Amino acid sequence: MPGRVYDELLDIAFDQYGYVSSRDARAAGVDPRRLVEMERRGTLERVAHGLYRFPAVPTSDLDQLMEATMWPRGQGVVSHDSALDVYDLCDVSPRRIHVTVPMSFRLWRTPPRAFVVHRRDLNERDIGRHEGIAIVSPFQAIRDGIEEHLGDHLLDQAIEAGRRRGMLSRQQLDELRAARDGT
Repeated sequence: MPGRVYDELLDIAFDQYGYVSSRDARAAGVDPRRLVEMERRGTLERVAHGLYRFPAVPTSDLDQLMEATMWPRGQGVVSHDSALDVYDLCDVSPRRIHVTVPMSFRLWRTPPRAFVVHRRDLNERDIGRHEGIAIVSPFQAIRDGIEEHLGDHLLDQAIEAGRRRGMLSRQQLDELRAARDGT
């Protein structure tokens, strides 16, 4: 029968699509070694170093996005074409999840194959949340697409969708169009 630690960690995991990290455990006053013990008993599944998932939490289409933000010790933000896809701004179909981490983030291990890691210090205004998942703003997502040379058709589509849906200010529209045109 699960006890207090299980219940505390499960409460955290429900808000994070079933995921719990060693940092979460520490913040809850739980020794992170308890996660390893729970994994050995089959209560948790190990996803990556310091990152676990409760199989008791139902899966969803957004699980992998949450994993991508938690994998780099909770410092990841969904970005680039992955953010454009989440916002449904254009017909992009990313093969991997793009995640941006701060420049100061030390990458000690190889990222999972499902992720593309970008480095950039983002301003708070450039980060939002989508169903509890850290994601860049639509403006930043389009700017990322311009920098990565996503493709003129997709960029035009994203800018127009952002304008039509009121996701971009007039100033942002002007800035994106200028960057898109290389001026």
